Amino acid sequence: MEFAGRSAEVFFVPGHTRAHIAYYFPPVNPGDYGELFCGDTLFSGGCGRLFEGTPGQMVASLTKLRSLPDQTRVWCAHEYTLNNLKFALTVDPNNAALQQRYREVEKNRAQDLPTIPAILGTEKLTNPFLRWDSPALAMTMDSNEPVQVFARLRGKKDNF
Repeated sequence: MEFAGRSAEVFFVPGHTRAHIAYYFPPVNPGDYGELFCGDTLFSGGCGRLFEGTPGQMVASLTKLRSLPDQTRVWCAHEYTLNNLKFALTVDPNNAALQQRYREVEKNRAQDLPTIPAILGTEKLTNPFLRWDSPALAMTMDSNEPVQVFARLRGKKDNF
């Protein structure tokens, strides 16, 4: 797909809905950021609820997004970062990168500064919904099965 003179990859990312899509614009020059427009599939510090999809579909979709380069800006649909990170700390309290990110986001939001776009490399370190294969989260969720870890995380977040 072409938009504003740039090529984009279109990803089918069911989970939030059955027909959700995301757009990825690879970097134009070395050292540039890629741009991911992902709607409600991936949020800064979280992910969308499963309205029509299954946990397995969402894990497959997030796996696609997680495979993109760390130097990718994530443009999600809502500014939920602070609340998402509050939740993340309840399931991953010993994650030093998450603790630091929470402090930074809390400071920025107190000044009405946006947290979007997020950086995918940071998301990979701090977003529990991209870390279903983390030993710490597997222990917290009492499962080594990635889809079950994700489903339990999503269930906890739905009731947070």
